[in-house]
Amino acid sequence: QKVKDSMRVLLPVLLNKSHDSYDKIRAILLYIFSTNGTTQENLDKLIQNVHIESDSDMIRNWKYLDVPVISSFVAQQHKYARRDRSKEETFQLSRWTPVIKDVMEDAIENKLDSKDWPYCSRCPPTWNGSGAV
Repeated sequence: QKVKDSMRVLLPVLLNKSHDSYDKIRAILLYIFSTNGTTQENLDKLIQNVHIESDSDMIRNWKYLDVPVISSFVAQQHKYARRDRSKEETFQLSRWTPVIKDVMEDAIENKLDSKDWPYCSRCPPTWNGSGAV
């Protein structure tokens, strides 16, 4: 069963004095993983209320493993540059174009950045787009 309000479930566990600090850190990490990060203010409040300031690096260091511990509006935006599709003909009910369409078109046109897409090989310079490579 999916948890609707994870903070409501999490707080009694964190405020329970019988749980040790490592279990509380695990619970906070599970909360962060399930919500794809939390705000800096929320994380600071959790750490202060649970009294795990000395062990807070165990939570914050997950960012070095590319886990979004702190999420913000800027971090939630796509880092992939989108194409301008305002002049394209669209269906009446179509409101957006998925990012994968832009990625696939860039792959076909050989425009993918090798830094972001290291496993996509470059097409040979003599390729004219007429066959598989």
